[in-house]
Amino acid sequence: ILFQIFDAFKSRLHDSNSKVNQVALETMHKMIPLLKDNLSPVINMLIPATVDNNLNSKNPGIYAAATNVIQALCQYLDNYLLLQPFCTKAQFLNGKAKQDMTEKLA
Repeated sequence: ILFQIFDAFKSRLHDSNSKVNQVALETMHKMIPLLKDNLSPVINMLIPATVDNNLNSKNPGIYAAATNVIQALCQYLDNYLLLQPFCTKAQFLNGKAKQDMTEKLA
């Protein structure tokens, strides 16, 4: 059921409406401490949905919310769950997002 919920939720994480996008990111930030390592089945879906457009967003609210989600993932999930998706993102992103992901990996 977690997969079904996040499959529907992920499209809100890069919604074309910036207010919807930002609220989705802020909601994700609140959910991470509650779900912690239970997010492992959806982490490979969740990280790209959070990172792909949001860490390079020119909207400061969206960028801050995406950064908060990444920080919460680092704080509440085991690092082994994050290593592969973070490496993949750091390898293929560009701009500020690539820098942010590389710093998290370090």
